[in-house]
Amino acid sequence: MIAANPPRDRLGLTLAQHARKTSGNAQAFPRRAQPLDRYTMSTTFQLDTSTSRANPTPQPMRRLTVPAIRGRKTDGVTGEPLVMLTAYTARQAQLLDAHCDLLLVGDSLGQVIYGLPSTVPVTLEMMANHGAAVVRGSYHSVVVVDMPFGSYEASPEQAFESAAFLLKLTGAAAVKLEGGAAMAPTVAFLSQRGIPVMGHVGLTPQAVNVLGGYGARGRSDAEAEKIVSDAKALDEAGAFAIVIEGVVEPIAIAATQAVTCPTIGIGASAQCDGQVLVTEDMLGMFERVPRFVKRYEDIAGVIDRTVARYAEEVRDRSFPTPDQTYQPKA
Repeated sequence: MIAANPPRDRLGLTLAQHARKTSGNAQAFPRRAQPLDRYTMSTTFQLDTSTSRANPTPQPMRRLTVPAIRGRKTDGVTGEPLVMLTAYTARQAQLLDAHCDLLLVGDSLGQVIYGLPSTVPVTLEMMANHGAAVVRGSYHSVVVVDMPFGSYEASPEQAFESAAFLLKLTGAAAVKLEGGAAMAPTVAFLSQRGIPVMGHVGLTPQAVNVLGGYGARGRSDAEAEKIVSDAKALDEAGAFAIVIEGVVEPIAIAATQAVTCPTIGIGASAQCDGQVLVTEDMLGMFERVPRFVKRYEDIAGVIDRTVARYAEEVRDRSFPTPDQTYQPKA
């Protein structure tokens, strides 16, 4: 089955059309034999941290792998919990990378970066652009890219085309999709075709219109049983890890104990095999955050005070000083 709206590159071509165009018309792109090369992202180099320009420097260590993440949980036990944070830009990835096992290019960028009311409007193109930036800015963490709403639900074939598009254009190692048992066949389809998948159960933000809000899940016996069974279905389908979001703690613990792959909690339990937060939330970039967020810093306050100082110095002409200007040579 072919997706009704297959993902397209910036030239407006589907991947299949790309292949036909480049193989059947050598003159179509006279300067390049393979136009997709323009989108190829290197995972061997990182940005030079001393400059804003993309000057490549050799990677200092080997990047973690999906099997290594999966192998952190053995016989139902994870010795050292997995650390995951969201990242949307190259510089952000640079700052987070040394401290994390995984970087999630989350569709939360719709709200955090673009000011959208939910994650529903996020597109494949948006995820590909930010995913590529995070891969370029990191060298250690496994980079996982969220599959946005509408890019995978229709069929396993649609999901494969969308996931392949994301991995080709970003260089990321894996994708993440929301949904439980209903998505298990898709997880199996992707995993069997070389695409590692991270699952996501409990509160699934892409389904906000069905759920009716962002409240904690698992308060009823039926809902609690479904969350655990959803996690088990994804685990059996081949998910290498599962995010458990916004569920009452006993259910998060039960789901973690019921699966062989690592679970990563967000508003779940410290007994999950790892934790994830939206970086801007934990850094204090927003005044209002979900209950499960711990604000480790007040970066919004730091920015406010710093910009106020800059504005004051501009207005009283104390900036720039001779140290920031060019003078004639003697």
